[in-house]
Amino acid sequence: MSSGIRLTGREMRHIALFENITGATAKDCIVDDELNRIIFVVKEGDVGVAIGKGGKNIHLLEKMTGKRHEVIEHSENPAQFIKNALKPAQVSEIRITERPDGSAIAVVSFSPRDKGVAIGKNGRNAERIRFLAKRYFQIQNVSIT
Repeated sequence: MSSGIRLTGREMRHIALFENITGATAKDCIVDDELNRIIFVVKEGDVGVAIGKGGKNIHLLEKMTGKRHEVIEHSENPAQFIKNALKPAQVSEIRITERPDGSAIAVVSFSPRDKGVAIGKNGRNAERIRFLAKRYFQIQNVSIT
């Protein structure tokens, strides 16, 4: 778990259910009631185990909770983490720049055919990556180009 991240009792219950059903190790859980989804960040190498063959684990969890589930593979490298969070879109390039005031921004480039997937319906994927980049790496903004 990254330092400074505090989980609510509700998020811890979701993690316990997730780990019990999938066998994967969850590092973080974000319950997004507004978009009716739960986002799990799992340890490196656990994405396949978390999803299960043919997506069976995710389907079971979605049936049990009534919410959509998203799984992202953690990485200590901010560029790799952003790339993982934007899958299945193919990232062309990620530039992380520190501003003079000390804040960091990330600019992520895609081929035109993957840009829509990266942004997501109504910008939901873009918002997810901005939230996660700030939560894990104190990156103030992620710009998708």
